[in-house]
Amino acid sequence: MARALRLVRFAAMASAVMALSGAVFASSAVVAGPTINQITIDGSINPASADFILAAIEQTESDGAAALLIELDTPGGLVASTQDIIQGMLNAQIPTIVYVTPRGAWAASAGTMITIAANVAAMTPGSSIGAAHPVSIGGGGGGGEGESGGKDPSMEKAANLIASYVESIAKHRNRNVEWAAEAVRNSVAVDAEEALELNVIDLIANNRAELLAAIDGFEVEVDGRPETLELAGATVVALEMTWLQLVFNFLADPNVAVILMLAGLLGLYIEFNNPGLILPGAAGAVCLVLTGFALQILPFDWVGFVLILSGLGLLIAEIFVSSFGLLFASGIVCFLLGGSLMFEKPDVSDLTVDFWSVLLPAVVGLSVFAGAVVLTVGRTIWGRQTAGVDEMIGMVGEATTALDLDGKVFIRGEFWNAEADQTIGSGERVEVTGVNGLVIHVRKAGSPR
Repeated sequence: MARALRLVRFAAMASAVMALSGAVFASSAVVAGPTINQITIDGSINPASADFILAAIEQTESDGAAALLIELDTPGGLVASTQDIIQGMLNAQIPTIVYVTPRGAWAASAGTMITIAANVAAMTPGSSIGAAHPVSIGGGGGGGEGESGGKDPSMEKAANLIASYVESIAKHRNRNVEWAAEAVRNSVAVDAEEALELNVIDLIANNRAELLAAIDGFEVEVDGRPETLELAGATVVALEMTWLQLVFNFLADPNVAVILMLAGLLGLYIEFNNPGLILPGAAGAVCLVLTGFALQILPFDWVGFVLILSGLGLLIAEIFVSSFGLLFASGIVCFLLGGSLMFEKPDVSDLTVDFWSVLLPAVVGLSVFAGAVVLTVGRTIWGRQTAGVDEMIGMVGEATTALDLDGKVFIRGEFWNAEADQTIGSGERVEVTGVNGLVIHVRKAGSPR
């Protein structure tokens, strides 16, 4: 009986210990607080970054995290990728927070629309937002005056479509609709303080911790239902791009695509002029393959592509045609125009090649190298031959027999059978004018050609 009583007491104590442990475990879970997933977009908006954001939304939903924080700094990007991101954000089952950071960051063009589409939009002091106007060559606007004084129809159409789209997003998120339209039509841009005053964003925060503390308790609409953010003491889990997303994100930059194309053409140009070097040709082929991937990601204009190829053709033609540099200069102009027009698609993308900091230096570097090749190869082609029997043309020797039609001459330390169109006496000096197998053609040295 006593033994049974001791077993009952032991079981009761074990149950109490287990209950206490569970309570401690539960309390520690409460203390740990919620988690939020965080990603960083630092660059253009393209299919790779869009895939990254959409994958982050899905993972956040499946993880049961409280929200997705997108730290943003972008010059803009592709319209289609931007639409995919915004559609994913508007239909997400979790709150999305866009934070334009660090200081000096810019949510331009596509970044403006993504920021406005978030449940919570925040900026750090010193950052900017706006300038969502479609751009053209030289940075012109979509509704700008053309050469004839009228508006560019394609640019105006693109501006109107994007303005209507961003207005609908701003209206859905209860943000400043008029300013959103002005950002597209007139390239309006504001700093963080003005954006807050104009109801473009919800708040300004100096850092991530301040942001999360400030939005704790915010009421947002997620998939049509109200939800209160509970982010006090939230643990931030950083999500990273896969290596494949990183590669495609790198290639989805017009500046990178143009540099790769020029480098590829230069590599093949060197290989064709110096067969057997292998390394320049292999490197050029790799660059062109990567360029092909980039052109599959980026919308490009065939006019710019053809102009770049024409530029290469003109550089090659300069070797064989004496144009006093005209063909060479035309080739350089084709490279500059082609690079500028290559990604000129304002209705589908606001990404362009940076003319002054990327395109011009790249073309100048290519020009210097190509110019050196043209001069070197040109001298080789048009200069006097220095190898083989043909090098004898122009050499002067001595007739060892009288030449009526044929005879023998001594030249270059050798006796040669020779032919002449004139009578040449023995011992007279002769000049070689041609080589035909083992017979050379000569004339009297100093005779007019």
